[in-house]
Amino acid sequence: MGYDLSIVIVSWNTCDLLLQCLRTLADTPGNLSVEVTVVDNGSTDGTAAAVKHAFAWAKVIRIPTNQGFAVGNNVGIKSSTGRYVMLLNSDTLVSPGALTGLVEFMERHRDVGAVGPRLLQSNGKPQPFAFGGDPTPGYLVRRGLFRLVLKRALYDWNTNQVQTVNWVSGACLLARREAIEKTGLLDENMFMYFEDNDWCLRIRRAGWTVCYNPQVAVIHLGGQSLKQNPAARRAYYQSLDYFYAKHYGLLGRWLLGICLAPYRWITKQ
Repeated sequence: MGYDLSIVIVSWNTCDLLLQCLRTLADTPGNLSVEVTVVDNGSTDGTAAAVKHAFAWAKVIRIPTNQGFAVGNNVGIKSSTGRYVMLLNSDTLVSPGALTGLVEFMERHRDVGAVGPRLLQSNGKPQPFAFGGDPTPGYLVRRGLFRLVLKRALYDWNTNQVQTVNWVSGACLLARREAIEKTGLLDENMFMYFEDNDWCLRIRRAGWTVCYNPQVAVIHLGGQSLKQNPAARRAYYQSLDYFYAKHYGLLGRWLLGICLAPYRWITKQ
């Protein structure tokens, strides 16, 4: 018999953060049946042993080497049985109310294939890029102009309004099983970044909607900036290039190349 909710957490050398996250998931809320799967993506910090020792109820799957966010999550999704599947970062803190809130939202809105909550930083402020628009050339131009001219972001991440969006962050993303079966798994050609954007785009193309629900909040301790991490920054633009080649063809990829230099300067990424 399947669960109501399957939570998949991919971890790579984030043992301490992961244990904090699992503590917040220890009490199953109400009548909601939950299974938690930790995919250890080639960690060398004793993650698997620590989880098995402290949280015997969590299933642990070990991958020999770090194969990226998409591969790790796909391994977890394939082993899951829930009516809903939640992708959850290891550096999050989740209240029981958040789990029930997202599941109940999906129960009320049968046309929604995926939903994401408000993401809060450790200081209580909303995290940028909890949701957004597809990174079309027009979007990149608008985002750059908003930053350069208006000195603000294109979207209001502090909004209290539930809304239909292009994508929600894979840091905490709840997807309907039927939508996954119709859409397919995450694209493993992207090691890190834009795999959530790509997944949500395919979910929408399969006939579902994607929603941002800020009435539910999850704390996300990381994911603030790429500026101090050159490897992550390279992965970001490699994934963006792949995203364009996949969805926008040669012309779109050419436009990306033209827009990218001024865009990177304007947004300082």
